[in-house]
Amino acid sequence: MTAGDNVVWLGAPGFPEAARTALADTTLRTNLRRATTTIRDRRLAVTAELDDWERLREAGEAIKRTTLRHLDHHLTRLEEAVTRAGGHVHWAADAAEANRIVTDLVRATGETEVLKIKSMATQEIGLNEALDAAGIRAYETDLAELIVQLGDDRPSHILVPAIHRGRSEIREIFRREMGKWGRAAPADLTDDPRDLAEAARLHLREKFLRAKVAVSGANFATADTGTVCVVESEGNGRMCLTLPDTLITVMGIEKVLPSSTDLEVFLQLLPRSSTGERMNPYTSMWTGVTPGDGPQTFHLVLLDNGRTATLKDTVGRQALACIRCSACLNVCPVYERTGGHAYGSVYAGPIGAVLTPQLVGVEHADTLPFASTLCGACYDACPVRIDIPEILVHLRAKAVEAKADGRLVPTAESLAMGAAAAVLRSPAGLGLLQRAAAWAARLYGRGGRIHRLPGPLSRWSATRDTPVPPAESFRSWWRRTREEGGKG
Repeated sequence: MTAGDNVVWLGAPGFPEAARTALADTTLRTNLRRATTTIRDRRLAVTAELDDWERLREAGEAIKRTTLRHLDHHLTRLEEAVTRAGGHVHWAADAAEANRIVTDLVRATGETEVLKIKSMATQEIGLNEALDAAGIRAYETDLAELIVQLGDDRPSHILVPAIHRGRSEIREIFRREMGKWGRAAPADLTDDPRDLAEAARLHLREKFLRAKVAVSGANFATADTGTVCVVESEGNGRMCLTLPDTLITVMGIEKVLPSSTDLEVFLQLLPRSSTGERMNPYTSMWTGVTPGDGPQTFHLVLLDNGRTATLKDTVGRQALACIRCSACLNVCPVYERTGGHAYGSVYAGPIGAVLTPQLVGVEHADTLPFASTLCGACYDACPVRIDIPEILVHLRAKAVEAKADGRLVPTAESLAMGAAAAVLRSPAGLGLLQRAAAWAARLYGRGGRIHRLPGPLSRWSATRDTPVPPAESFRSWWRRTREEGGKG
């Protein structure tokens, strides 16, 4: 297993094929539109309350960029601080090493069950599957993650992993599967959100009371004090962080912050950008271990899994500044229509389109950089100002180069781009092509729209509503009016 192996779902189709399937699912599109619109509107409302919102974004961007430039220094400081506070630090180069470390730590306790807090990092490395292979059962405690786990499903959103499920679907999953994992759902369970939440609460309560080991991710960790921070909305994470005897945290190395004061910025940016709240209902912070209070053994697993390689790319490494708020997903017109499963990765949406190819190698996820309209809405929404469109264009170039590398015969795409470059360098050639294209488009147009172009061009017209171009191009109009009306 190499770095990033579990980031991409093995056997998943490429984005174009998966997107076509998703676009045909009207129920999915309705669920996505309703959910993303609600979250988007709430985010806009709470960010508008702050006069200094843009200054906060700039501060977040500056802290992240500076930290990434000196990441080795801050990680060393973090290890020293956690160790001083009674914790244990482990370094994992890839998914296989991280899974082995966590599995060995759980086995050392003699337990065969662990509680899980919602964590992108553990999903990235496939920890649940690795634990299961070792005879250890992991129980997800986040409500949305519980739905995904019981439904033998995959998450489709960073913040709301079960966003693709409707209430009636969730009710059926609970009624069918809960009894196989513990306390069964009530026989008369309805699809009322309160009833569903109560069924989950009763199902999880017995697990909270008997669990001895918990596994978490981390939103942030501060290098000066060794403090780890997890934010959540339900309180299930708080139960996992306080009740078990042993706590194991798996954290991507990019989550470190230089000092505790930096949290002031991110604890304002994150809740507003993710859930549209002024603050998270539950913000849990712990430093090592405290005798008689909370877990008495704490392990921090620092995960690389492709991140160091990403740091080498001066354009692409912006993606490591991501704080996993999901704001970019909620404003993305592509995500809203296809959902997260189409990306074939743990990380969906615009951030997934730039992060996944870098973690696994662009040649293994070469369709993702093209899963965007480059509209720029993601950049406008990002609380740390990651220029996702810039990275997408950068990775598109890499994807094209990867396809062409070592080929004796040029690809159709490279030939087309070469021809386009030749035409664009010649004003006369461009004018001739424009006139020919306008004539052809009107030939295949109907009702002011191009309905189906011939040959390979049909792949463009089959999925787009394109207006028929005007009979006269702007260049022709400019030349004619200047000649007829003079320079004035």
